[in-house]
Amino acid sequence: MRSLVDETVSDLPAPPPHLLDEARLPPATPERHARFLNAIDAFRLVEARAPRATKAWPRRLRVAAFNAQRLKRPDAARALLDRAAADVALLSEVDLGMARSGNGHPLRRMIGTADLGYLYGVEFVELDLGDPTEIRRHAGERNERSLHGNAVVSGLALADACVIPLEESGFWFPGRQGAQRRIGGRIAVAARLAHAPKPLWIAGLHLESKTDPADRRDQVRALLRAVDRIGPRDAWILGGDFNTKELPRDPEGLRRLLDEPGRFEPLFDDLAAAGFSWASANLPVPTQRTGPQGRPSPPFAKLDWLVARGVVAASPQVLPALDADGRPISDHDMAVAEFFFDSPADRA
Repeated sequence: MRSLVDETVSDLPAPPPHLLDEARLPPATPERHARFLNAIDAFRLVEARAPRATKAWPRRLRVAAFNAQRLKRPDAARALLDRAAADVALLSEVDLGMARSGNGHPLRRMIGTADLGYLYGVEFVELDLGDPTEIRRHAGERNERSLHGNAVVSGLALADACVIPLEESGFWFPGRQGAQRRIGGRIAVAARLAHAPKPLWIAGLHLESKTDPADRRDQVRALLRAVDRIGPRDAWILGGDFNTKELPRDPEGLRRLLDEPGRFEPLFDDLAAAGFSWASANLPVPTQRTGPQGRPSPPFAKLDWLVARGVVAASPQVLPALDADGRPISDHDMAVAEFFFDSPADRA
């Protein structure tokens, strides 16, 4: 496993085309995957841009977690973030230089002229145009940079930015269902909130969707090991798409969802053992929705979470990921909660 990635740049380099051409050739072995992972500079860097004018520290910190489904519609995603009034947004499934999302930099387009900064870490270098639907829709096009990853967006000052590798098994290297061949692995993007009254870190993560609870637990354990190295006594807020697909979806199961989720997804047992809690930061409702491509279908699962230690959570929400015309912009809704250090002034 790679070590922590903490070198920041203003613009991530594109992988060399000849290297990607070679990676598309058989065999798709773990050894070849490791070689290409180590050869691509973008996996060893964090793209960072500071806000032009840093916002003052809020009395209560509003944090949003959102799987933006490639961030194909950055303007609609920005409107959703504005509705959330989030001080920090933890985004997953963010393209950079992918034909399916316009071959530009959707994250910068989403930010526009606002006083917001961002961090971006590469989860995968894509060897295809996307899933089977995207391959058909964008046939004959090419990716300019082929990057796909996670981001943290905020108007607050961020320090000590890093990417935390959670796995790099090469699970996606051969592709799935004849498509989505990828180099890379699941990650978290983390940073310290520089002006917080006490040491406080945030991390946006994206766990694997196509394996099982044991694999997701291993990824959370990798994250918690990094937490212990970076800020073992500090407050942390973790959020993102946990892909907790084994949680119950029936009405009775949903009502009890926050009580013992570790029965179905044991990663919650590890989070609890590390001092994290979730009951006050989440609603017991699904965060999946039918997305722009007409899937998935009900019953929906709760996949997106905010968990914290060392801070108090309150006012959880799930905001529908719909544009002004009621059209879905993702197959996930947005999870939002407020966090504060436990003081009488903050509780008021």
